[in-house]
Amino acid sequence: EAAPKMYAEEGIWAFYKGVAPLWMRQIPYTMMKFACFERTVEALYKYVVPKPRNECSKGEQLVVTFVAGYIAGVFCAIVSHPADSVVSVLNKEKGSTALEVLKRLGPKGVWKGLTARIIMIGTLTALQWFIYDSVKVYFRLPRPPPPEMPESLKKKL
Repeated sequence: EAAPKMYAEEGIWAFYKGVAPLWMRQIPYTMMKFACFERTVEALYKYVVPKPRNECSKGEQLVVTFVAGYIAGVFCAIVSHPADSVVSVLNKEKGSTALEVLKRLGPKGVWKGLTARIIMIGTLTALQWFIYDSVKVYFRLPRPPPPEMPESLKKKL
């Protein structure tokens, strides 16, 4: 019942009006999720954790995973929030375009609600990484070794 009504009222683009802003939210979010997590794990073991990862207990390693996941989630929320604001409005309004919503919200409006989103996405991302790593630990699946500086770079330094 909904599809014919949407098509009659807004045409074929009614089914795709949120795709571009959704991509503008999801692509940076996902890139940040992985890149920031990996770099944060490296930084935590290098500057915060007082011993090498291979000397840490599984529990200690999972705490690092959770903290790195939360930090990555904060950055995910920040890079994806403006597009998420646009998608949210698009889902509520019939006939609006992403550009119209973006213009109407303005620079200040696209950042409204960022604190709540940071809490939500930070926690969600931390839990995702924690569950992923916990499953690997529980089933004794291999985990990648902590990254090391390539020998060629070590020689240059």
